[in-house]
Amino acid sequence: MNRTGFTTTIPLEILVAAHRTPVDLNNIFITSDRSHRMMEEAELAGFPRNVCGWIKGIYGAVVESGIREMVAVTEGDCSYTRALMEVLSLEGVAVVPFAYPHDRDGTTLRNEIEKLMKHFGVTWPDVVAAKERLDRIRHKVREIDRLTWEENRVTGGENHYFQVCTSDMNGDPDTFEAEVDAFLLAAASREPQRERLRLAYIGVPPIFEDIYPFLEKHGARVVLNETQRQFAMPYGITDLVEQYRAYTYPYDIFHRLADILLEIERRRVDAVVHYVQSFCFRQIEDMIIRKKLTVPVLTLEGDKPSPLDARTRIRIEGFLEMLEDRGTRD
Repeated sequence: MNRTGFTTTIPLEILVAAHRTPVDLNNIFITSDRSHRMMEEAELAGFPRNVCGWIKGIYGAVVESGIREMVAVTEGDCSYTRALMEVLSLEGVAVVPFAYPHDRDGTTLRNEIEKLMKHFGVTWPDVVAAKERLDRIRHKVREIDRLTWEENRVTGGENHYFQVCTSDMNGDPDTFEAEVDAFLLAAASREPQRERLRLAYIGVPPIFEDIYPFLEKHGARVVLNETQRQFAMPYGITDLVEQYRAYTYPYDIFHRLADILLEIERRRVDAVVHYVQSFCFRQIEDMIIRKKLTVPVLTLEGDKPSPLDARTRIRIEGFLEMLEDRGTRD
């Protein structure tokens, strides 16, 4: 099937130009009805209990799906990725490294992109043509995002789904584009929603399966999905290298915060839900986020794919009640 997996968003244009079927291993893991089994398989293979659930899930997804080639992002994502590469290489998976430069240096990033192009045997004209094809779909997904925050016709969960899928276009850009087209046609005729609170969701995509409907049940709607929006390459940049320099996820927290602050203002956000994954170094960034954001922040932590637990539900309910009380007083 010519499938190539990857551990986080990479220059997708290269895989499309090389006629590979792109597979975001995170999506395979989190959407599987065997996600818990994937994590158990990783622990049975020797992964420690206190390793990020996503890393164990990616390992399980590779084993279960039979992926024999993958691109591993060694800088700009999870610090456990290098060890994951080594384990999978030992098990016969061909692993190709790719690194986002910490300082966002354009020359270094171009070199990394060209190394990946060389591995997959594609040229710049091939990649540019693939980018034009993908950008057409990304433009439509940006319209879904606009319908979320500006016209209030799209739920936070729907926004999450379509933007997160742009990381690999569900393995088939043409089929995914048809799904986007059908959704846009339906969403454009909806009545605007009238939620009481407008939230931003920041951090990695949630491992909780029901967070968006739970928030909406309590009168709040997510109008900004920070990382998922970045997967969709939201700035419409024509130059490939600059597109992946502007992409915020793999770089420092201050580069991310500049984008978050702008979108909080533009989308009239009342408060922020910051999701952090258990045993992840990004938990430390919560300290900086709380100091820099001017709206209330609720930090939630998750470990394994599951519905929201009772304690987290109570914390969310209390946070939303506090926001509504404050709004009433104002």
